[in-house]
This record gives sequence, C-alpha cells and structure tokens, in this order.
Amino acid sequence: MAACVVFKNTKPSKKDYRHFNIKTVVGPDDYASMEEIIYRRYSRLLKEEQSLPQLIIIDGGKGQLSAAMNSIASLGLKGKITVIGIAKRLEEIFFPGDSIPLYLDKTSESLKIIQQARDEAHRFGITHYRKKHQKSLVKSQLGDIGGIGPATETKLLKKFKSVKRLEEAGFEQWQKEVGLAKAVILREWFAAAENKK
Repeated sequence: MAACVVFKNTKPSKKDYRHFNIKTVVGPDDYASMEEIIYRRYSRLLKEEQSLPQLIIIDGGKGQLSAAMNSIASLGLKGKITVIGIAKRLEEIFFPGDSIPLYLDKTSESLKIIQQARDEAHRFGITHYRKKHQKSLVKSQLGDIGGIGPATETKLLKKFKSVKRLEEAGFEQWQKEVGLAKAVILREWFAAAENKK
C-alpha cells in the first residue's frame, strides 16, 4: 500500500490525496511498487485529461527515482514534469540520471516544502494503514462469532467502532441495535472470552 499527496501553492490539497493498494507486485519490492504506483497515478490523470503537476517528489533515493522514471518515460512524460527523489537519512535530493545528490541548506524554504510534502505522505499513509488494520482486526474478531453475519458485523462496527466499545456498550445497547437473539449471542461470546482470560 502506498500514499500520494498533492500540494498546490505550497499547501496540502487533501481532496487530491490518494491511496494505492499494490496490485501487480508479489512480495516486498520497493522499486516495482514505485513503478506501478507512478504509472497508475499519472496514466489516470492523462486519461481524465487533468492537469499534471509541475514537480513530482519521490520518497527515496536513486533506486526509487529510477523506478519512477521508468513509468514517467513509458507514459511519454519525460521532460514534461520535473521529478526528484529525497533520501531521508541525509536529506539528499536526487535528479534523474545524476548519481551525485544535491544538498540544500537545512534552513532553505525549498527543502522545508519538500520535507513537508514527504512527511505529509508518510502521515497520510500511516493513518490509512492503521484505520484499515484496525477495521480488519475488529471484523475478524466479530466474524468468529457464530450467528453474527457480515451485515450485522458491519452494522456493529459502524456504530461502536471497536470490539472494546461494543463490549462496554452492554446488552441493552446491543438489543437496540441488532435485536434480542443477536444480543444474547454477543453476551454469551463476551462471557466466554472473559472466562478464557
């Protein structure tokens, strides 16, 4: 999974943010994943005839930048958009085809904006991952309860947000949401879970 953020006039444009689930890469492969994401992101902008960015910042060094440039080239965008990579350890800025990085002054506004964009992509990606992970944890726990189907599971998750909150809500709340029979199932499941502790 990867995240793409957009800045307009140096400010985050949150409506343009996107998440990408990697579809074509098997196993952990940063370079192939980068290639896929860049291709999907910009082929879509081209297809929808949306405006292209002036600058693409790649989170990573020479390898990630090179992978991104493969997709930029195959989309016919080479030379039409400036693409740079930023390697975190020393905040090195890489340009395509140049093995020597550029070091911007630590107080430079340009570096601050590049860092802000990179950090915002991290924040956006991590927040999404946590939400997704939390949902799947809750869903899998509720999915284990015999007599609680996917529709009820989704309803409970929407209402209570977590198994802990669901448990704290208590029998009357469950009955109100899903009826007596399912409330009894929940009560028995929580009681059994408590006995296992």
